[in-house]
Amino acid sequence: MQFIDIHSHVQFVAYEADRDAVILRAKEGNTKMINVGTQKDTSKAAVELAHQYPDIAWATIGLHPIHTSKSFHDKKELGDEGEDFTSRGEVFDYDYYLELGKDPRVVGIGECGLDYYRLNHETRNIQHETFKKHIELALELDKPLMIHCRDAYDDLLAMLDSRSRGNIHFFAGSWDVARRFLDLGFTLSFTGVITFADQYDEVVKNTPLDMILTETDSPYITPAPLRGKRNEPVNVQYVVARIAELKGLPVEQVSEQIMQNAKRVFGI
Repeated sequence: MQFIDIHSHVQFVAYEADRDAVILRAKEGNTKMINVGTQKDTSKAAVELAHQYPDIAWATIGLHPIHTSKSFHDKKELGDEGEDFTSRGEVFDYDYYLELGKDPRVVGIGECGLDYYRLNHETRNIQHETFKKHIELALELDKPLMIHCRDAYDDLLAMLDSRSRGNIHFFAGSWDVARRFLDLGFTLSFTGVITFADQYDEVVKNTPLDMILTETDSPYITPAPLRGKRNEPVNVQYVVARIAELKGLPVEQVSEQIMQNAKRVFGI
């Protein structure tokens, strides 16, 4: 069987000490990956990693909504700068991402979208304007969107261009919300959360198999039975197995269809 993790962050500093070993484990586990950029530095690093491992890795590029203004951030992404620190707050540089996005190893635009978990009026407006620019960039480059959405599904759905296409990363909404994205042609990707929580079982069961993708969101959201450890792309197999269980289908059939879905959506 072959597996694909369509949303990981192996370029993050969380893997600084053993990145090559992590990628080797993925390769030995027949697992391919798309490493997702969250700002200029991590986007560029994702592209470099895709060139370093062209048989197993691709990249997406973009500015995560929480990085559009200064915000608390996890050390696993940017490094250790003290007990509490903030991301620097990047202004979306359309021309920079346009040039980087022309690289053939770039298969999508994002991680982009809306995140209302920590929000004030000013950051909301910045997020909206930045997401609009990502949509424009994806259309110009004819590449799919890798969308992050937290506590903002209605607003995000209202902003999508009718020509937009792509994937809703780490889907965590209701079946009614899922259906609205599916009606627009967007796939939904699921993480290790489905291996230890049951609130998304209905969505997984109802979503057509040809509209499902799998991810780890490494280094976060480690699936059962590995909870408490740093996550990595090879663990996407547990997500695939849980989807197969929920749908009552052979794992082989599910893994094959998800690989075909990734090829269709991202052109890999």
